[in-house]
Amino acid sequence: MMKKTRFSSNMVIIILIIYLLIPLVATAIYSMFQKWTGILPEGFTLGHYTSLLSNKAFLLTLWRTVIISIVPIVLTVLVTLLALFAVTIYFPKLEKYVQILCMIPYTIQGVILSVSILSLYAGVKGFLGLRLVMLIGAYCIIILPYIYQGIRNSMHAVNMPMLIEAAEMLGASKLTAFFKVIVPNIISGITVSSLLAVGIIFGDYVLIRNITGSSFQNVQIYLFLAMKRSSTEASAVFVIIMVTTFLITAMVLYLQSRDNRQKMENKGR
Repeated sequence: MMKKTRFSSNMVIIILIIYLLIPLVATAIYSMFQKWTGILPEGFTLGHYTSLLSNKAFLLTLWRTVIISIVPIVLTVLVTLLALFAVTIYFPKLEKYVQILCMIPYTIQGVILSVSILSLYAGVKGFLGLRLVMLIGAYCIIILPYIYQGIRNSMHAVNMPMLIEAAEMLGASKLTAFFKVIVPNIISGITVSSLLAVGIIFGDYVLIRNITGSSFQNVQIYLFLAMKRSSTEASAVFVIIMVTTFLITAMVLYLQSRDNRQKMENKGR
């Protein structure tokens, strides 16, 4: 009976994976042919991929997207960690209010957020008036709920107050205990939240279009322009975006698993 249940569960998972991969596989196949108007595609070619990977403009937009993903995530993670540290240790009664504030961005549409930021800071002279700074701030707001929820759940799972009290008994300060004991124990939650934020920023079109216009293009704007030129080229752009996000995810998870193995080996010694 148990084997039948396990087999049924595995079959459901396999069917679900296949169902989710069908659009990606169909898009990848479509990008490697000149046209697909009948039952089978016609004119196999890898010309779109070779031209895109040798196109400096496209590679620059891809690099920009990676950079503009890293900066907001690092800032949001750092601010969220410090805020949750202060709230959990010093002001535990305020945690529910902090949670409400961090969940508000769920209800904010990209158009409303971008227009609000532009109306507030577009005419400001100095650092806050820079379009790139406004974009980074907008991304920090958009990804805040995901980063907050992942870090908060991880902190509750490791019983943060108890671990900090134990570290204090050994002579460490609260802040030292937090960064040397708590953060390493919740790094998996931080990683998952950050990868989710990468996917959100990589898929953004509205914020960057409204705030920076054409002065700072990301891959989504390039994809939109490619759709006007050729649907097969746009499909190739989409596949490259998906592969890039997959490589980023695989690299981060590999580094995390390697660190975990090193920690286990050090404990074994």
